[in-house]
Amino acid sequence: MKRNDYIGWDEYFMGIAMFSAERSKDNSTQVGACIVNGDKKIVSVGYNGMPTGCCDDDMPWEREGETSLDTKYPFVCHAELNAILNSNIGNLSGCTLYVTLFPCNECAKAIIQSGIKRVVYYSNKYANTESTTASRMLFERCGVATEAYEPSGKKLVLSL
Repeated sequence: MKRNDYIGWDEYFMGIAMFSAERSKDNSTQVGACIVNGDKKIVSVGYNGMPTGCCDDDMPWEREGETSLDTKYPFVCHAELNAILNSNIGNLSGCTLYVTLFPCNECAKAIIQSGIKRVVYYSNKYANTESTTASRMLFERCGVATEAYEPSGKKLVLSL
C-alpha cells in the first residue's frame, strides 16, 4: 500500500523556493524562486544575491545608507530574475513561478517578458507599495495569473 501523507505539487515547489532562499546572504530578506514547466519539471531556481563575479564581502548589504550606493538595492539581483536567467531551457512560456515574496514591478516585467503565465507567492508583505501595485497591474493586463500559496501546515525537518 502506498503512503498517503506525501506532499502535494504546490508544497513541493514552494518548498524548493523556500530552500533556495536559504542560499541568500541578505541579512534582512531572503527570497527564493522555483520555475516549473507544464510537465511539473523544475527548469530553474534562484535566490536574491549579488551578481555573479561580485565578491559578496565587498558589496553593501544594508537597507539604509548615506546614498543608495551604500545600500544593497542598486546591486542585488532578485530571486525571480536569477531564476529566469538561470533557466536550463530556452523558453519559459507557460511556466509557473513559485516565489517566497510577491514580485516587484521590475521582476514582474521580466516574468511577463519570459512568458511565465502563473505566479504562486508565499508572502506579500509589501502589498500596499507602489511597486507591488504596479506588478499587479502589469500581471492583470498581460494575463499572468497570481495566487497566494495556501500553507498546509505540514512540517518537514531536514538534517544537513
